[in-house]
Amino acid sequence: MVPHFKTGCESKEQPPHAFGISPPSQEGVRKLFKINYMYRLLLSIIFLAACSDIEKQNGDNSLLLKNVTLIDGNGGQPRVNTDILIQGDTIRTIGSDLDGSGILSIDYVGKTIMPALISGHTHIGNLKGTTTIAGNYTRENVLAQLNKYARYGVLDVLTMGTDRALLFENGFYDSIKNGLEPGARLYSAGRGFGTPAGMPPADFAMDNVFRPYGVDQARAQVDSLSKLKPALIKMWVDNSGGKFPTMDSAVSAAIISEGKKYNLRTASHVYYQRDAKRLIRDGLKIIAHSIRDTIIDDELLNLMKSNDVTYIPTLTLDEYAYVYAGKPSWLNDAFFRESLEPGVYEKISSEKYQEEIKNAPDYQKKIKAYENALRNLEKIFKAGITVVMGTDSGANPIRTQGFSEHLELELMVKAGLTPLQAITAATKNAARMLEIGNKTGTLESGKLADFIILENNPADNIRNTRSIVEVYKAGKKINRSSQGAVNP
Repeated sequence: MVPHFKTGCESKEQPPHAFGISPPSQEGVRKLFKINYMYRLLLSIIFLAACSDIEKQNGDNSLLLKNVTLIDGNGGQPRVNTDILIQGDTIRTIGSDLDGSGILSIDYVGKTIMPALISGHTHIGNLKGTTTIAGNYTRENVLAQLNKYARYGVLDVLTMGTDRALLFENGFYDSIKNGLEPGARLYSAGRGFGTPAGMPPADFAMDNVFRPYGVDQARAQVDSLSKLKPALIKMWVDNSGGKFPTMDSAVSAAIISEGKKYNLRTASHVYYQRDAKRLIRDGLKIIAHSIRDTIIDDELLNLMKSNDVTYIPTLTLDEYAYVYAGKPSWLNDAFFRESLEPGVYEKISSEKYQEEIKNAPDYQKKIKAYENALRNLEKIFKAGITVVMGTDSGANPIRTQGFSEHLELELMVKAGLTPLQAITAATKNAARMLEIGNKTGTLESGKLADFIILENNPADNIRNTRSIVEVYKAGKKINRSSQGAVNP
């Protein structure tokens, strides 16, 4: 509503001759009329400009959230009875008792607001139903899965090396990354680097990765990848328990060094401590999975810290490898089941599937790997090394998208982090790793209004991140009900 202004000059007009002044000539009248018209036109322009400024500040594009409990992502204690003023897509002010005159205000007393989650290790598009195949990678499937992440409060994801040409055609990638498409924003490592006839297994829709036979080919492929402007480089350095040969050390070193020419950091899939040490000495910046073969030693901790290496534990990957055999407590929760692709629940809840896992020869090894991952995360975090939340969700049907990110937070707390420390790993730290920390990752003045409104406070219990009331992306509420809302 445009306010009504009074100038204070609305006096009753008097005829000119009332003051002893002769009436003007007809020509004078025309001139006076013209001057008066121009004066009124000028006043109208000034008035409309003023109204426009007021509407920008107090109009439909502004929103005031009142009386929230705020977790801002910086790691400090929640701030109660806090107000957040949003203008357009941006947080303008955070404080107490902010004036909401003339703008839409919503009282969220008793509710908690935290930054939207950022997942530092995902896969998109190749998963559909109970299959993970190349034919699933379509524009529609990519967008559907990004919408699913958004419904779960995950508004930025990094895909780790399994994207296809479709993503980079006709401006599709830039449109998603810049938030012009619905759902989560996507940052891509493009095509990753594996080994010939080795990791990653081609039959899991990983047929599109580079598989260099030597150093020269590896460098040429990095040059080719750089043209896509990826967020970073992803490579797989692992032998899958002895099933495949490990990537040649000269090749992995060449990938890392060539990437530096384009200011591209390299992230690596690892399992063994010895590989992590070698890769860090070669310049690796991101360890994309937990070290799981053994408990890490001080040498690796010192290497990670002195080289500013980021650690993405992907604990859910290791729990999913065995947990369905024991019917986990969340198996029948709607919050979990709504995240699954069609047909997956029937598969994982069947006695046949559960018995297959339990009777597999590597069942106990998988449990041990998970336990090592928990202990190693605790050591790494206490050493002051940057930890980022990531899950490897979307790589196959049992690593469900959206729910996995909330489960990962729970497992990080189980490993020894506090709920607020885990949230910081999934917001501020992840944004910094993606080099978008200047605009998102924390709730502060001048940053994007990306946040989750929760019924309960996750500082009290990390599982409360699942009590989602609303999700806002760039200041706009996501219509979760029209996209298949999830309920805790």
